[in-house]
Order: sequence, then C-alpha cells, then structure tokens
Amino acid sequence: MKLLISADMEGATGVTWPADVLPGTPQWERCRRFFTSDVSAAIAGFFDGGADEVLVNEAHWTMRNLLLEELDERAHMLTGRHKSLSMVEGVQHGDVDGIAFVGYHTGAGAEGVLAHTYLANSITGVWVDGVRASEGLLNALVVAEYGVPVVLVTGDDLTCRDAEGYAPRARRVAVKDHVSRYAAVCRTPARTAADIRAAAKEAVALAGRYEPVRGGPFTVELEFDAEHLAGAATVVPGVDRSGERRVAYTSPTMYEGIRCFKAVTTVVSAAVEESYG
Repeated sequence: MKLLISADMEGATGVTWPADVLPGTPQWERCRRFFTSDVSAAIAGFFDGGADEVLVNEAHWTMRNLLLEELDERAHMLTGRHKSLSMVEGVQHGDVDGIAFVGYHTGAGAEGVLAHTYLANSITGVWVDGVRASEGLLNALVVAEYGVPVVLVTGDDLTCRDAEGYAPRARRVAVKDHVSRYAAVCRTPARTAADIRAAAKEAVALAGRYEPVRGGPFTVELEFDAEHLAGAATVVPGVDRSGERRVAYTSPTMYEGIRCFKAVTTVVSAAVEESYG
C-alpha cells in the first residue's frame, strides 16, 4: 500500500498571509515548521492505518519548503521544480493507491485563506466545463485518470467544503476557519497534528486501485485581471480568446489539460510587470 502526499503550503496550520508562504521571509521560515508538522502527521497516520510506503511531493512555489530533517523518517520526499505533473508528480507510475492533498486552499475568485489558482494574483477565475476549479479539483481530475482516489484533504474550512465536490469520500481536516483572504481562526500545531493523524489513519481504508476515469474532453477557461494577459496566453497553441480577459482551450484528457494550464501560467507570469501587473 503506497500513499502519495501532495503538499501545498497556503492551507497549512497557522498560515494566513503572503509573508507566511513567500520563500526567504522570516515568517516563511517560521511557518515551514507548521507545514512540516502537518505533513508528518499525515505520514504517521498513513502508517498507523497500514501503509507500507509514503512519498511526499512538494507542491508549493519553489517546491523546496518542507524541512526534511524534521519530517517523519519513514517517508521519502520529492522536492524541487520542473516535474512532469507538478503538484501530483509520482501518481503516473502505476504504484500509488491513494493521494492526500495536504495544505490545500480554495481557488482564484473564491472565498478562502490565500485563495488562488497556481498564480498568487493575475488569475481571477478558472473553470473546467463551466465549473469553477480550485487546484484541488484540477489535480483530482488528473489523478482520476490514473485510477488513484483522493483520500485526505487538509486546509481551511472552505477548502474542506470545496473538496466535498471533487472528493466526497475523502477524510477532511480543517486546520483553520476562514475570516478573510488574509485572516483565519487557527488551531494550534499540536491539535492539528492530532486531527490530521487520526483522519489519515482512517483514510487508508479508502485507498486502492480504481478503474481509470476517462472523463474528457475537458474545456478549461481562465480569466485574468488584465486584458493583455489574455492576449499573452494565446501564444500557447490551442488557446483562444473567449472574452476580453478570458481564454479557453479544450484537451482530450486532463493530463494534457494540466500541462497546457502550466504553459499558460508560465507565459502569463512572464507578461506581468512590477507596478501595473
């Protein structure tokens, strides 16, 4: 039984504002320990539930945030960027029985602590076949194509509510309650670690190889906060304008869909200027 953890940081214990997750800041250094505690708790819970192997895939920003020296020693950690499937790298090899989304958050344009989709700003909304999509939904569609169920989701309370739509059977743990995009009522690391560990132990029972879901084609639409970003995105083959600040594309699978999404966000990031966006 092998479990994969996709570890993002905005939904970690105690994280409420940009400095908490921006590499190099004093607050980021402090919050790395909270983040590592959440992930270690999920690892421990999976082993409590009978897992044989746990792989952690870093999924935040530089993908070099977790403190390896403080991580549960039974796990392995995949760290660094430029991975084929980015946030869910590792799921494609056919040996993963379940995946956890730890430290996740709601999507761009939605309520939630540090809500966004891939880019901290610039993107104001993402939709898949007309449904507003968080990173959780996008990644859930990818892993479903490999027959891997989402068994655990942690983040703020609105992230847990979002997960009801894309992973209704998954165990969910709210480590904080949303007040605004930059404020939350937070539980202490000791409490959240206990809650995550208990939920992860239960979540192992949900793991197992499933028949791959072939749900495509998928139409993905993105909305930006400036018109020129939509223009920039259309340099990616297959991406066309669908509105003044919107683009859309259709992919036969979500594997191809998420790779196109990564290309669009890379191009859009390069088109953002410091003062005017």
